Amino acid sequence: MIPVVKPFLPPIEEFNEIVKGIWERQWLTNMGPLATELEIKLQKQLNVSNLLFVTNGTVALQMAIKALDLKGEIITTPFSFVATTSTIVWEGCTPIFVDIEPSTLTIDVKKIEEAITGNTVAILATHVYGNPCDVEAIDVIAKKYNLKVIYDGAHAFGVEYKGKSIFEYGDISTCSLHATKLYHSTEGGFIVAKGEELNDKLKRIRNFGIADFDSFSDLGLNGKNSELHAAMGIVNLKYIDRIHSKRKQLYEVFTEGLKDFAAVQPIWRSGATMNYPYYPLVLESEELLFRVREVLAKEDIHIRRYFYPSLASALPYLPKQMLDVTEDIAKRAICLPFYFDLEVSDVKRICRIIKSI
Repeated sequence: MIPVVKPFLPPIEEFNEIVKGIWERQWLTNMGPLATELEIKLQKQLNVSNLLFVTNGTVALQMAIKALDLKGEIITTPFSFVATTSTIVWEGCTPIFVDIEPSTLTIDVKKIEEAITGNTVAILATHVYGNPCDVEAIDVIAKKYNLKVIYDGAHAFGVEYKGKSIFEYGDISTCSLHATKLYHSTEGGFIVAKGEELNDKLKRIRNFGIADFDSFSDLGLNGKNSELHAAMGIVNLKYIDRIHSKRKQLYEVFTEGLKDFAAVQPIWRSGATMNYPYYPLVLESEELLFRVREVLAKEDIHIRRYFYPSLASALPYLPKQMLDVTEDIAKRAICLPFYFDLEVSDVKRICRIIKSI
């Protein structure tokens, strides 16, 4: 079987070696030495300040909304994983969907202003498949209307825009370190805040809102992560260059093998580096998507409709909204198998099968 994704696993001997220290210290959670070490290493790797290692990417988004004290309407994208929207609702705010660009698949900045009302408090946009939003245009709009900006960078590990980490943009940026991501800590995520004061508030929120040993300052949750997860993150970080290189190779083989097929790739944002988190395609039609899925399934090869269906029209706890571009793209977009252990020969085989249709 060839799955859509498979987690990268380091040599077990290396993982076991770092885990030995956990057994010796008997310190499993509450920001132990490994969790602290991983935060420092990630800040250095990504060249960012104020990075906090947290439970997962969803909790990171919840913490962001809470730390910015948002109450009201948040403009967001319908083409993302459900957590982008569900966290807005979970935190008592109202998501306002804006359609996406048909080329980059990120939120269409030209449509944001018309969605702003007197109740709008923020913009929460997704770097889709790691492809950056138009962060400069969003920044201009946010300043004009005094809005906060949160970026869901679940797929954007390692991406830079104009020489700066994509996580340095916005008031808060988040990332997922789930096992399916190109770099992971089994379960996990991180949050990057603009400024020390906001970072300190997020630290308190991550730890139940505790200010010191016997007082509380904020409404918090348990957003901490464990030493075991931090251990995986530390070991995996040593392999990030190798992971990136292999993914780049697979990406190029896919692109060459499918260059004449009836599909297009999202256009990567000019000025941004590519991190190769997935291999997405937008097929010519939904019928072709069904056919591709069918012929690959016969060979026990699996694809994912990522993201389908549109969040604007599919969530039972929100009014149904039909946004033309998102509805169209969601019906035709797929992600092909893409992970470190995938062989070049498998990629070429997948391409041959698809092109045989």
